[in-house]
Amino acid sequence: MGIERNSPFSPPRVTPGGFALPGTSRTNHTGSWRQERPLYETSPSPCHGACPAHEEIPVYLDHLAMDRPRQAWESLVAANPLPAVTGRVCPHPCESSCHRGSFDEAISIHSVERFLGDMALREGWSYPGFDGEQREEAVAVVGAGPAGLSCAYHLRRFGYRVTLFDALPEAGGTCRVIPDYRLPGEILSREVERVLAVGIDFRPGMKLGRDLSLAELEEGFKAVFLAPGRQKNRGYSVDHALPGDLHHGLDLLWELRNIGTLPRWERAIVVGGGNTAIDLARSLLRTGTREVHVVTDEELPGAPSQAGRGVMPAISREVGMALEEGVRIHPGRRIGRLILRDERVVGVELVHALKEFEGQTPVHRAFVGTETVLEADAVIPAVGQEVDSAGIERLLQNRTMLPVLPTGQVEGESRIFAGGDACPGGGIVSHAVGSGHHGARMIDALLRKKELSPKTPPSPIPYSSLNRVYFEQRPAYVPLEVSPEARDGFSEIETTGSFAVLRQEADRCFSCGHCLECDNCWTLCPDGAVLKTGGRSDLPFPYIFDYDYCKGCGLCAQECPSGHIRMVPES
Repeated sequence: MGIERNSPFSPPRVTPGGFALPGTSRTNHTGSWRQERPLYETSPSPCHGACPAHEEIPVYLDHLAMDRPRQAWESLVAANPLPAVTGRVCPHPCESSCHRGSFDEAISIHSVERFLGDMALREGWSYPGFDGEQREEAVAVVGAGPAGLSCAYHLRRFGYRVTLFDALPEAGGTCRVIPDYRLPGEILSREVERVLAVGIDFRPGMKLGRDLSLAELEEGFKAVFLAPGRQKNRGYSVDHALPGDLHHGLDLLWELRNIGTLPRWERAIVVGGGNTAIDLARSLLRTGTREVHVVTDEELPGAPSQAGRGVMPAISREVGMALEEGVRIHPGRRIGRLILRDERVVGVELVHALKEFEGQTPVHRAFVGTETVLEADAVIPAVGQEVDSAGIERLLQNRTMLPVLPTGQVEGESRIFAGGDACPGGGIVSHAVGSGHHGARMIDALLRKKELSPKTPPSPIPYSSLNRVYFEQRPAYVPLEVSPEARDGFSEIETTGSFAVLRQEADRCFSCGHCLECDNCWTLCPDGAVLKTGGRSDLPFPYIFDYDYCKGCGLCAQECPSGHIRMVPES
């Protein structure tokens, strides 16, 4: 960005002493000498690209580092209205992608997200962005889990009237069954209540296919967003044999949520490698089951793996905590036979097994001759859930999940959108939040009669574009955890950090591709061709280039710590 201006000075003249008059050097527009020009350009950071909720992570980290926690939270909830939830339960792929991890240690982004969410609850901050245009169109959202809540929230920000339906008596979806040691029910309830309070008409106890139909929704609303999740247990048997008192993992977690306890067994075996299996195994230990085993034909997270092998989808840190607490995990195994006595399980025959992928298709292999017997008095499948087809049969057409286009629309439909776990690619809360936001943006485009054009995310800025010489190596913040020996009942294990330590953690951010306002370009420019904008709201960056005098030396781009400046050929 440059400034065009005509110099008020007359052509330079030389005085008898041989010196130019003050200011006369400004008449020589040395910018005409350059072959390249610098540009200020925000580039996508790798953490933003990896975040399923599409949070602008460097922006809110910068606000917090500059002692602006409320602005940090407001930037965060512009994408994700549930940071106190996702800061606790998201596997934070943003941290795996953080360039700081190649320098010393990745930023503890989830700790900052959790801190900001908790601070907003404590201080009672109001969600920003709800005082704009109010539109007449009404939109229906079905399913009050994280995808439906996110979609309803963003539609309200865009000014639409929103009615949110759910079959359950309270909003939150399957987040309600996450045990309190990971996500306290009070935190979930408070954040959900704040989302509903932005003007969403919430109607609980309304099940699609029983209390309302898709045709009624299409008739009464301009658009419909479906977020039913996956609530139906997947079928399970071992060579068609079943124990007489079969319990499914998700059902038991709902029982724990509603009743506060679980059946007690001497030895229980949980089958599966996902979060439901690990949550249930740890909960069984806490409610009195003496010995808990998890059997999965997948590999442990972090274990040496070969290409194509299946890895437990459960969050790695939760698997590690389960092992610390005494859960016995049997990776690379499957149950080959149930040992029953009067239809009651007394043991199982385990066999070495392997889950591999041929393309996208999982293939389960068992190895004959590797059988061992494990005593047990309960076998509990936690092998996943399916979409309940009630009310959406014509959309599913015998498929296991809703077919969704890149625009968020259900295939073959113009006014029906979908997101969350009922669609391919889901499985974690932050993905559901992001799909709800995407659905709201696409519905907004539809109702404003704009082209529905989903953005193709550009490649994140490479590590090589950063000037790391300006950063000191510092260890990452490590959240305090209750020791395995002291984990009593369902009290939360991880604690929320203090403002002081998390402000320091935010200050470790490289701000990849985003301006740090470090003044390097302004200080080091040999031509004085970098000007400060003084915080003007009509200019996108804190600095601009005066191209009349910029010779294109590239020093500003070379010395920019965050890769916010790039050199381009002079046109």
